[in-house]
Amino acid sequence: MKTSFLEKLCCPQDKSHLELQIFKQKDEEIIEGLFTCPECKRYYPIIYGIPIMTPDEYRQKELEEPLLKKWGLNLTDSGSKFCLIE
Repeated sequence: MKTSFLEKLCCPQDKSHLELQIFKQKDEEIIEGLFTCPECKRYYPIIYGIPIMTPDEYRQKELEEPLLKKWGLNLTDSGSKFCLIE
């Protein structure tokens, strides 16, 4: 994902501004990273340069959890909501 694309994205849930953590970057391309919404506390990973911003009902925690653990992050047990432990 190109860094110039960042200003065009918002939280798909509540349209709030997103915060970004970059874990792997090559020049202007973000390879691995994590968007978080300060309002609803949801997270959206960037995997292989692609932001995963699908609705909660179409995401699978068991597929995202290994990558989050690689980055040193943990999920909450909040049911179907995709949130991180603060």
